[in-house]
Amino acid sequence: MSTSSFSVPMGKMNGAPQSVALVIGVTGIVGNSLARILSLPNTAGAPWKVYGVARRTRPSWNADHSLHYIQCDISDQNDAESKLSCLTDVTHVFYVCWASRPTEAQNCEVNGGMLRNVLGAVIPNAPNLRHVSLQTGAKHYVGRFELFGKVEAHEPPFTEELGRLDAPNFYYVQEDILLEEVGKKEGLTWFVNRPHVIFGFSPYSLMSLVGSLCVYAAICKHEDVPMWFPGTKAAWECYSTASDSDLIAEQHIWGAMDPHAKNQAFNCSNGDVYKWKHFWKVLAERFGIREYGFFEGSNLRLSEMMKDKGAVWEEIVTENGLQPTKLEDVGNWWFSDAVLGMEPVLDSMNKAKEHNFFGFRNSKNSFMNWIDETKAYKIVP
Repeated sequence: MSTSSFSVPMGKMNGAPQSVALVIGVTGIVGNSLARILSLPNTAGAPWKVYGVARRTRPSWNADHSLHYIQCDISDQNDAESKLSCLTDVTHVFYVCWASRPTEAQNCEVNGGMLRNVLGAVIPNAPNLRHVSLQTGAKHYVGRFELFGKVEAHEPPFTEELGRLDAPNFYYVQEDILLEEVGKKEGLTWFVNRPHVIFGFSPYSLMSLVGSLCVYAAICKHEDVPMWFPGTKAAWECYSTASDSDLIAEQHIWGAMDPHAKNQAFNCSNGDVYKWKHFWKVLAERFGIREYGFFEGSNLRLSEMMKDKGAVWEEIVTENGLQPTKLEDVGNWWFSDAVLGMEPVLDSMNKAKEHNFFGFRNSKNSFMNWIDETKAYKIVP
């Protein structure tokens, strides 16, 4: 069981909090965005008091957010109960974390248990709790990664009324637990957010695609080798969709505040499309790489290309005075292989717009901004 760790909030809140957020997974890719946006004075529901929960100690790149940091292993029911049941002033829960296990049966058990532990600790003990927001994702429509092409998925563009696939999926388990637990408290509302591939910043995220590609680019630059695209021709040529992590955070907050969004699920993507053949040029330019592109006839995978690059990464970290990290901490190669190794699929944002959420992002600008953020926090040179 981990030791409780409450940090002193950075900065001062203007006036008594109107809303009190509990962000589960605050060092993750969306949790990091939520922590920052909730502290802004013009955010809906402001001023916010924010509790941020994560399993590990608070990293330096998250330390400038104004929040009460709680180190807690929510997979441990006793730890969750002891650390979270005392947060009696919470009004909104934002659940934006997940754990990866080898099989989907284990994913269902662990991720379902984590959500149940959190809600079981908070709902009975927070009398002013009004809302619970859960993040799942587009795998709701296509199934888990290892089943791509093996189970009949929905035909894109994906819309929210499409039913569940006939295959195990921990997203379905979590939704069922959410409805069950929320139903125990009268007047408590819920919201489900389904983003696409996320562009954002968090070295702790299991799905940090931009960060992983930055690490790959830094290694190519250091070794002075071409930066070949590690994916399929379909991913290189076809239209793709992404979800900016700040946009996802904004939709979570909209879902918590706007009556049009209550008790529903919504897709969340940037509202435009892109091709990796164009973004690869952006990545190369950001790292000063001259030779790059798609290697015809190749079947490149980052999990293979990067498996012996640990010592190279140590050289890069030392020579450039970067944050001390190991390659396996900042390169999520399995996820990059999954995203870049499949034919892209598109979703629809019509439902969100019809319910008065008009947020959007320019995906190219988003991609560049998060590359620059990764550089600014000295994760890559």
